[in-house]
Amino acid sequence: MKYRQLGNSGLKLSAISLGSWVTFGKQVDVSDAKALLQCAYDSGVNFFDNAEGYEAGKSEEIMGSAIETLGLPRDTFVISSKVFWGGSKPTQLGLSAKHIRDACDAALIRLKIDYLDLFFCHRPDIDTPITETVRAMHNLVQQGKILYWGTSEWSAQQITEAHAVAAAHNLTPPTMEQPQYNLLHRERVEAEYRPLYEHYGMGTTIWSPLASGLLTGKYNKGIPAESRLTLPGYEWLKERWDSNEGQINQRKIQQLTQLAEDNGISLTHLSLAWCLKNSHVSTVISGASRLSQLKDNLKAIHVIERITPAMLEAIDGIVGNKPPEPDRFGQ
Repeated sequence: MKYRQLGNSGLKLSAISLGSWVTFGKQVDVSDAKALLQCAYDSGVNFFDNAEGYEAGKSEEIMGSAIETLGLPRDTFVISSKVFWGGSKPTQLGLSAKHIRDACDAALIRLKIDYLDLFFCHRPDIDTPITETVRAMHNLVQQGKILYWGTSEWSAQQITEAHAVAAAHNLTPPTMEQPQYNLLHRERVEAEYRPLYEHYGMGTTIWSPLASGLLTGKYNKGIPAESRLTLPGYEWLKERWDSNEGQINQRKIQQLTQLAEDNGISLTHLSLAWCLKNSHVSTVISGASRLSQLKDNLKAIHVIERITPAMLEAIDGIVGNKPPEPDRFGQ
């Protein structure tokens, strides 16, 4: 396994990490989770990602029980949670100081740990002043309940405001962002966030590197039974796949599949390794419902060096979404 700094922090994360979205609590029970976590851990994975909103906390309960049973030494792994969607009541939603504190305490109980390494604001909250959110996260750091806090799918402007608030009030600023990043979705990470890397040393723990499984190529000949596109609650993903944009992406994926095959690698490995070619990616969060999937995903770490400049150029020609380089004035 290779390890990367989380932005300008001293924390090193495995280049490939294990996430629980969609899988834990829906496709994965405690027994399955134990097998997945042990395999990942034995392979050098040291970051496990979770959130209060994943299966209404069930995902955290499963991960916590599995880790406790396995007896993994707490100083050998990094674990996260996210706050925003905690329930249906007004006080269970958003990024108010109350919900942030309550969500952290609840996550610690479900995960059966004393502190969170990473705690993310799962989405921006337009109803809560950023100052309140930053101060609430700072307080958790001061209390030793979290070590680093960050954001997920915040705009560059919102993240900049959070840093400005932290600087003005001597509070702990966000260390990392968790954005979607893959071959079909790259504008935010590669363009919008450029100033954040330079000015604040932000790290990124990217999600959906395989575009919810689309970039494995398994949908090239139709939708397999029990795949993510068939799961209850993910009808939106099926609708997106059937849309005009989805049809265009299907053709791109077929071309990417051929490019990968021509170079002797799988589309899955190409897609994951492509994300890791970006030096601003601290870790790629992979998901898996079966051991075979996890083991295959982890092999992508050995493909990074095989992604040549010529291949990158060919990939850009297929996907056609590379953000323009900034001019000498940074515009």
